[in-house]
Amino acid sequence: MAIVETRHLTKVFKQGELGAVNDVSLTTHEGEFLVFLGPSGSGKTTLLRMIAGLETPTSGEILIGGSVVNRLSPRERRIAMVFQSYALYPHLTVYKNIAFPLKAQGVPKDQHRKKVEWAAGLLGIGRLLERKPRELSGGERQRVALARAIVREPAVFLLDEPLSNLDAKLRASAREELERFHGSVGTTTIYVTHDQVEAMAMGDRIVVMNFGEVRQIGTPAEVYDEPADTFVATFLGSPPMNLVERDEVIVGFRPEHFFPVSVLAGRAAIPEPMRAADREGPYVPVGLRVGHEEYLGAERIVYGSIEGGPFHGKTVVSRLASTLTLPFDAGGVHAFAVSERHLKFYDRSSGKRTTPRSVAWR
Repeated sequence: MAIVETRHLTKVFKQGELGAVNDVSLTTHEGEFLVFLGPSGSGKTTLLRMIAGLETPTSGEILIGGSVVNRLSPRERRIAMVFQSYALYPHLTVYKNIAFPLKAQGVPKDQHRKKVEWAAGLLGIGRLLERKPRELSGGERQRVALARAIVREPAVFLLDEPLSNLDAKLRASAREELERFHGSVGTTTIYVTHDQVEAMAMGDRIVVMNFGEVRQIGTPAEVYDEPADTFVATFLGSPPMNLVERDEVIVGFRPEHFFPVSVLAGRAAIPEPMRAADREGPYVPVGLRVGHEEYLGAERIVYGSIEGGPFHGKTVVSRLASTLTLPFDAGGVHAFAVSERHLKFYDRSSGKRTTPRSVAWR
């Protein structure tokens, strides 16, 4: 295992243009599963390729295990990389694909079988060793690519969207296999994805990127519950965080924290079933003019706009459990609320998180 560190790392492909990666400094924890998450063009793959030695930085340093590796070849960096395409040799058997790095490293041939069988056994593909890649499913090819990476016993694994070619069902099972695999080998792993579900499910920490910059680094709970800026707030979550503007302030709250209320004897009553956290007041009451609903099985999404007050007409979304059987007539105004502790505040000009402040809603 090894710690990976970047210091003010920058990559500019064409002089005069905005850098693909801009002044990125970060440090992994030893043995952690770190995810680079962002939309297309965010710089996450370029950053990974610089760590791998496949791209040369314009400036900055890369350290692996405490040593600067900028001038080292990919092979000398003791890393193993799995690509989106898997890059298997079609004319070779699974056995020979997995053994190929051993041959390139000059490992004695009599040691190959033991290492290949160890890697194949770890990933459950021992029965496939004599097959060719064309005879394998997408999930099996992905495991062969992983086996070929781990047979080298590298200090760091680099994974560039290795699940993107799989269908939804296979992606879910492959995520589970990757988590189990990482738990078994415990090697520091950096994983690139644009899929927030993958990032939230697998990452010990997530590096959220956009336009070549790191917007936030934190655990899945930290980047979801406490987004550092409005980009993180709206990139994570489906539906994303509700953001409503007033003067110089943007107020944010997650759809699952925006819930219907009824009034009983002058008090707000929260309908069942709502999470215990949502029962904690004080509450901000909001009138919601319902536009339409989406039924998604375990949950339903209610779309509408705020009725009255300084945020009148602002579009907002609520995510509710499907078991919450309250009738919402399209065009009708219903009483909703959000607890004050779930409100986040952002500076309108910079989009960055700011200190909580009192905001009049009515």
